Amino acid sequence: MGDNNMKKFTRQWVSCAILVVLFFLYGCGVLNRNSFNDGVGVQDEGGSNSNMGDSMYADIQKNGAADVSAVNDTNGEGCYDPNFELFLEAEDVAITTGRVRVESSHPGFSGGGYLVGIESDEDTVTFNVTVPGSGFYDLNFISASYNGYKENNVYVNGVFAGVAKVEGTNFQDSILKRVYLNAGKNEIKMTKGWGWIRLDALKITASPSIDENIYKVSAQLVDPYATDRAKKLMQFLVDMYGKYIISGQYSDKGINGPEFKVIYSITGKYPAILGLDFIDYTPSRVAHGTKSKAVEYAIEFDKLGGIVTFCWHWNAPEPYLYDTSENPWCSGFYTRATNINLGAIMDGKDPQGYELLLRDIDEIAKQLKRLQEADVPVLWRPLHEASGGWFWWGASGPDAYIKLYRLLFDRLTKVHGIHNLIWVWNGQHPDWYPGDEYVDIIGMDIYPGERVYSPHTSKFFEMTEWPVAKKIIALTENGCLFDPDLAFRDGAVWSYFGTWSGDFVSSDYTLSEKYTERYMFEKVYNHEKVITLDELPDLRNYGK
Repeated sequence: MGDNNMKKFTRQWVSCAILVVLFFLYGCGVLNRNSFNDGVGVQDEGGSNSNMGDSMYADIQKNGAADVSAVNDTNGEGCYDPNFELFLEAEDVAITTGRVRVESSHPGFSGGGYLVGIESDEDTVTFNVTVPGSGFYDLNFISASYNGYKENNVYVNGVFAGVAKVEGTNFQDSILKRVYLNAGKNEIKMTKGWGWIRLDALKITASPSIDENIYKVSAQLVDPYATDRAKKLMQFLVDMYGKYIISGQYSDKGINGPEFKVIYSITGKYPAILGLDFIDYTPSRVAHGTKSKAVEYAIEFDKLGGIVTFCWHWNAPEPYLYDTSENPWCSGFYTRATNINLGAIMDGKDPQGYELLLRDIDEIAKQLKRLQEADVPVLWRPLHEASGGWFWWGASGPDAYIKLYRLLFDRLTKVHGIHNLIWVWNGQHPDWYPGDEYVDIIGMDIYPGERVYSPHTSKFFEMTEWPVAKKIIALTENGCLFDPDLAFRDGAVWSYFGTWSGDFVSSDYTLSEKYTERYMFEKVYNHEKVITLDELPDLRNYGK
């Protein structure tokens, strides 16, 4: 090797060595640019709140939005190449199982063909790839649907990474963003979700750095007459966004429900957010004798210093319920159990239905007023998961849904004068977005399966690119807990999470490990970047 070549080789080797050392220092916390942990309190023996030090929150407010530079710096173990690109023809290099096979009759593919036959659980496609350095990569599954929308599961090194989505019969990009790959060999596997796609190729490129502004959001609420406590809660959420994750749990019986008791018994911590449901205040359920103490539980939790969120599984009005053995009245929030036509109602073709919807809204308004009178701010998440179509409010398409959402907003704020609400929109797809002037927080509900601890990085960054104003992004419902270390590694720092109730956490006041194992509960609730009930500040006086 000549002198010039030797010098060039030496410079390259030294550059790689420096990157490895920097990664080690950041990864091990020797150089930690994003530490906000000083002053974190713990619960005393009596169970009273020993909140995080006021000075800590003052420091966070002063310092502003989260610093994502440390996240961007995690690209580098080995020789991470920010210009890396790899194109793999599926029909040439993928390892397949089941009925997966090569075809070439559909136009528009590259190479010698494409793969089909992802139709059952036995049908898989695996790419073994090598990358020069550990870091974040975009995975583009170039594919076409047989018809309509399809999504299929992607696993990286045995861990669920997200879903590859395609809509339309033309070959197109389907990108999972910011997937972490290790230096060297990695296994990328696609398994059936919905199946029925034509997979042409996998293109892997180094992910661009995170936009440093994604966590810089406004604390201005969409309701100009919002209560002082609602404003303070929103300011707290904004101050924490990108720096901490706030813990949340749904429990029909409040802090004394099985979910909260189980979590406390194994972690010594209570969730900071209590999730409740207005379902049993709905008139068509009350007519069958349902009763609820959700408002009382919310007021109780607020007095303990906690945060309250409400959803509403809106049972359709009585005339629209099938009320059969297959679809009983109590399932009346599901599309399958009703014959309600929201499109006709919102277009003025069913005036009786419109009046019944107003009646239902007015009944829920009474409960929200009780909370307002008790000065309880609410993370209000109505009409959730609409784009899935399984709830009747999503069965008539986005136009009817958006009209209903806006009607609900105007009815509660302008007619009933309810101003203690932070409006959390959870339609699951940007086509269903009611408008920036109706939304404070954007939520996503994700149920990935059992014991899947991924932070859903690709979905988080997909949401940052939706054509809406920049808002806080929250994981408003989840089945499994996600690993906070992975969330902060990836820069996918959801504002808060809200684990659903029942066997997602407990089975008759004992821990259920079906979806989340004990060690992950312990890790999450004792994590230095996860806020629990005892670590909340005095939210009534926050910011003073």
